[in-house]
Amino acid sequence: MSINKNFDFIQSGQRTIELEQQAIINLKPRIDEAFVKACQMILDCKGRVVVTGMGKSGHIGNKIAATLASTGTPAFFVHPGEASHGDMGMIQPDDVVIALSNSGESGEVTSLLPLFKRQGTKLISMTGKPKSSLAKAADAHLNTGVEQEACPLDLAPTSSTTTALVMGDALAIALLEASGFTAEDFAFSHPGGSLGRRLLMKVEDIMHSGAQVPVVTPDIQMSEALLVVTSKGLGMTTVQQDGELLGIFTDGDLRRAIDHGVDIHSATIADVMTAGCKTTEPGLLAAEALKVMEDNKINALVVMKDGNVVGVINMHDLLRAGVI
Repeated sequence: MSINKNFDFIQSGQRTIELEQQAIINLKPRIDEAFVKACQMILDCKGRVVVTGMGKSGHIGNKIAATLASTGTPAFFVHPGEASHGDMGMIQPDDVVIALSNSGESGEVTSLLPLFKRQGTKLISMTGKPKSSLAKAADAHLNTGVEQEACPLDLAPTSSTTTALVMGDALAIALLEASGFTAEDFAFSHPGGSLGRRLLMKVEDIMHSGAQVPVVTPDIQMSEALLVVTSKGLGMTTVQQDGELLGIFTDGDLRRAIDHGVDIHSATIADVMTAGCKTTEPGLLAAEALKVMEDNKINALVVMKDGNVVGVINMHDLLRAGVI
């Protein structure tokens, strides 16, 4: 193998993209009645979707299974070689199998066809050869064939794996939309992601409560209230009288008081607090509490339940929790 030092890498990369782009464009007319049938089979499935494929098709199949699972369609991948040596027990009659093979003749996959037939498992094939053994055995066949691979030798699976991946995405999104899958449903599938945190985490999950809540009475001097603010480390304190919330005193109120020449040793909190402060509820999504803070340009909210103060939450809490 000799290396061409003057090789045009840009032209090669652009050619690959153009070939794969054209392969995807050619895929669009094949979203037809067979695609509808495949979608309906999966929607009607009382079991799970099992994806299988060998080699590069297997890698794509693994990704398709992961995409289906994360968008509301229970799915997993089974290696066809392992299925022949025990893992076939993972596939049940109520399942739907999606089998990938560009040639439609992969021995490891076609060897499973009699077993699918015998136990009555529905089969969706995804091949580049509509007349292949796999395509003919399927209840629904999705044609992912390409005119040529992006590989100049027309050997390495490139364009064909791209079309298979795109067809899998088309299936997953069509099923997502048909089943009414929501952003909150997605969040439950991705609890560790930023979307999961934004859509699942509630104020009560991250608020400060009990003894952590700073409390002062309205007649306390500012200097004493500042000690409470400092000791709790939240940059604020609630102002309460006999359990009733009267207002809030924050670092911002302190700065404004100093700007107006207020004597912190003689003034009371009632003189400088923010009355009628913004509040939230423990069951509110943390992301919604964040929006209240952003809209009102404030850094903290008092959490109320049944007219009582049950906690406080500030911007730092949201930041630590990954909501921001």
